[in-house]
Amino acid sequence: MQLKYNRQRSIGSSIGRMLIKMVLLLILVIVGIFLIEKINFPSPEQKFKIDITNEINKLK
Repeated sequence: MQLKYNRQRSIGSSIGRMLIKMVLLLILVIVGIFLIEKINFPSPEQKFKIDITNEINKLK
């Protein structure tokens, strides 16, 4: 019967893996932002002027 050798990861390698994951996540977020900016969302064609003075007086 042989004992299994469980080697613990060093602090440097675990920090390195975490940094790589964070950089990949950051890249994904930046790419997502650029892709969302490329989508042409419809904008209203006319500007609305709404008079809410009567509503304010009702609230008082």
